[in-house]
Amino acid sequence: MEITPSILTADFCRLGETIDEALDAGIGWLHMDVMDGNWVVNRTITFGPALIKSVRERVGPEVFIDCHLMITNAEETWEQYANAGVDLVIAHLEAVEDFPKLISEMHESGVKSGCVINPDTPIDGILPFLSELDLVLVMSVVPGKGGQSFIPQVEGKVRSLREAIDFQIENGGRETKLMIDGGIKDHNAALVAGWGIDVAVVGSGLINNQAPIGENLASITNSLEI
Repeated sequence: MEITPSILTADFCRLGETIDEALDAGIGWLHMDVMDGNWVVNRTITFGPALIKSVRERVGPEVFIDCHLMITNAEETWEQYANAGVDLVIAHLEAVEDFPKLISEMHESGVKSGCVINPDTPIDGILPFLSELDLVLVMSVVPGKGGQSFIPQVEGKVRSLREAIDFQIENGGRETKLMIDGGIKDHNAALVAGWGIDVAVVGSGLINNQAPIGENLASITNSLEI
């Protein structure tokens, strides 16, 4: 299971240094959470394409960057993030009117396409176009609400998606990645890995004031081997 840090927990005055520290620790994937102050429940505004462009210029082309769009108008603005240098754009099923059209437009532009669902959203809406997606993200907390605990009840939908993706791959289809985000730390990383998660987004479990990123990453990685 690959670990990618959510940079929201970083001190933005030291963001470049934090990203350098993450890369030095062996991180090869960065997760960028974009909130527009409208779609998430706490009206948080984070950052946009300009910051992402700066991150891309700092890390170069070798690092994989995705952006998780927690916004109301992903269908109209996703190209700004693609042009800023992200490899993968992840939009919410709940906020997009025509997801198959969005996937097609993203692929035509050369960017990978991902779909994310909230903890209470069933997977049924994704299944008709699962074979076209490069990634599915299951939220294990409610987007935008800080200080939440991991919601273990998402296990059923993760396992169902894993089964559907495995069937798809076995029959020569796309190798869609399965990602989880929310409350992942060293004490439950092995749990979600066992569910079949390919990529786990980790925020404060990686970037905090208690220990360097390298130590936190080692703690998570070691937990996967027990």
